[in-house]
Amino acid sequence: MSTVDTIESAPAASPNIYKPMLMRIAAVRDEAPLVKTLRLEFADAADAERFSFRTGQFGEYSVFGAGESTFCVASPHTRSGYIECTFREAGRVTRALARCEVGDTVGFRGPYGNTFPVDAWQGKKLLFIAGGIALPPVRSVIWTCLDQRERYDDVMIVYGARTVADLVYKHELAEWEARTDVQLVQTVDPGGETPDWRGRIGFVPTVVEQLKPPVENTVVVLCGPPIMIKFTLATLKALGFSLQQVYTTLENRMKCGLGKCGRCNVGPIYVCKEGPVFTAAQLAALPMDY
Repeated sequence: MSTVDTIESAPAASPNIYKPMLMRIAAVRDEAPLVKTLRLEFADAADAERFSFRTGQFGEYSVFGAGESTFCVASPHTRSGYIECTFREAGRVTRALARCEVGDTVGFRGPYGNTFPVDAWQGKKLLFIAGGIALPPVRSVIWTCLDQRERYDDVMIVYGARTVADLVYKHELAEWEARTDVQLVQTVDPGGETPDWRGRIGFVPTVVEQLKPPVENTVVVLCGPPIMIKFTLATLKALGFSLQQVYTTLENRMKCGLGKCGRCNVGPIYVCKEGPVFTAAQLAALPMDY
């Protein structure tokens, strides 16, 4: 399957794709229980000068002696000099990353994969839908588009989590909510609210159905748990959206990032090489094992 017609691609920055660049941790931010964001700056000025990426791409983040893990680049490509990653503590490498402090050195391989075609979306309405820890890859696209806000029509962000505590990027959610050129809708699952919660209560697909976002000239970026994606796609279809209008990003068992280990293959494609960004139409053509 080819994604050339709809998805942009970009080359890796380093001439040696196996060698990680050294990155210094410039900031650590707690986002939610067991969820952190690291801001990484290049230890080598030559790496900083050479590096470029596009929103949607991912990398391999390594703690020496512990291994490496695959995450998206959570920061926008419109901002240079650093990258950010957001992760949940779930295994050996992420626990090691969570123990790192400002000033520590970690490794980064990448960027890998294809990208969201944000240049082709100029003049369109943008609908971002995310659930829980799946906001980081969508956050990269959101900020890329907001940093070039004049290029796009209306922008709506629908974000949900199980509980108020599980909402990530709380400071940025407040910033988006305060903007007059963005409509932010936050929701938590029933029972996940707090006494001072001012957002909605309900599952993301139900909230999207209630909002009835405009279909014409709208691009949707959707990312979340598989069950959320399944039911949100059904809701979007019922509202009149086509599968070609919907983009998502997969992190399907990616390990090496290079198409060598075979862990991320879905039918005839490798997510790390032909993804991680796909349209819903492209996903519909794949076997149901992603």
